[in-house]
Formats: sequence, C-alpha cells, structure tokens
Amino acid sequence: MHKILLVDDDRELTSLLKELLEMEGFNVVIAHDGEQALQYIDSSIDLLLLDIMMPRKNGIETLKELRQYHQTPVIMLTARGSDLDRVLGLELGADDYLPKPFNDRELVARIRAILRRSNWSEQQADIGTPILEIDKLQLSPGRQEASFDGTILDLTGTEFTLLYLLAQHLGQVVSREHLSQEVLGKRLTPFDRAIDMHISNLRRKLPNRTDELPWFKTLRGRGYLMVSVK
Repeated sequence: MHKILLVDDDRELTSLLKELLEMEGFNVVIAHDGEQALQYIDSSIDLLLLDIMMPRKNGIETLKELRQYHQTPVIMLTARGSDLDRVLGLELGADDYLPKPFNDRELVARIRAILRRSNWSEQQADIGTPILEIDKLQLSPGRQEASFDGTILDLTGTEFTLLYLLAQHLGQVVSREHLSQEVLGKRLTPFDRAIDMHISNLRRKLPNRTDELPWFKTLRGRGYLMVSVK
C-alpha cells in the first residue's frame, strides 16, 4: 500500500481528502504545515501532496528544504491562477501541480500516474532495459540514476524519466503532448508548462557536453529533440 503525506492547513479539506484517498487504497498521513511535514518525511513516504499557502513554513519553502535531502515525488496544490507559484515549484523540483479547486478523480489519476513512474525503475531493472550513453552522460533506468563522467547528477524521478525518454529518441523530435502523457501521465492542456519547466531544469543541471553541442533543441509547435553526438 502506497503511503501519501498530505500537507495542507485546511483541516476540513485534509479530512475529506484522507477519506477519499483511503477509499482508493492509499495510506494517508496528514501534516498541517511545512515544519510538521519535514518531521514526518522519511523513506516510507511514496508521495507528497503539498499545499503552497500554509503558516510557519509555506509549501515553496518546504519543497526547497525537502529537495536538499529527498527526491520523494511531490504534487503541488496551488491556487488557480497562481502561475508564479507553479513555475517556482517546478523549478525547485516538484513533479507536477494541481490547481484548486480540483476534481477528485483528476487528483487520484495524477497520484497514480506519478506512482507508476516511481515504480518504473524497478520494472526496467526486471526486464533489463538498457543503460544509455550519450557523450559522457550515462543513464541507468534500473537505478533511475544519471551520471556524467562518473559523477551522479541530482535529478528528480520525473526529470530522469523525461531525460531517458528523450535519449531513447535521440535525434528525433518528441512532441510535448507525448512527453506529458508518458512522463506525467496526463493530457497536455493549452497553458500547461510543466514539461517546459522540467526541460529547463535539465538544461540547468546537466554539465556541458564535451562536443560543445546543446543537450536539447526546442522546435516551436513540434516539441523537443535531444541532440545526437557528432
């Protein structure tokens, strides 16, 4: 049974969501502020649902501190229209976001999609999915681990999955729609910039290639391409 840490200062909402998620087969732990959430987080937590507007330590501050020592998947719960918070959350390593008010079924679908991706590395190890090497970048799906010239890179699970998918299609354009469906488990909507922010994070985190080529090219209206080696 997957264990979810639900972090929100709205006690009525957390009570309702706890009931919903337990009916869906999840084990739910509740925290009402960021300080409490950071005390609860450990390796037994499979996913965080993290509200942004909270007392003591808000969701952005909590995520920033969390990412210093944990790569646990995080779905940010944001106020509708708070684009700056969404962008900042994704830059800090959130896997996805969901604006309030949200549909119960959409929330459950997003959670299951992220958890499926989290279990992806174990599945790849079982079926022997190959390690990919591009320039000095090595991608190991069994460990969900990326390294460059032997140094492990600090990527979230979502960032790794996106990077591996693009590497599998090296030199080919992959549409944003396909990336959103395969990596985040959701259909792309017109103003959804989650994939773009994850690409931006990868550009920032990946070291420069030895062949001096960029890692990715953006093809407006078509998608993203991972550049082949010379």
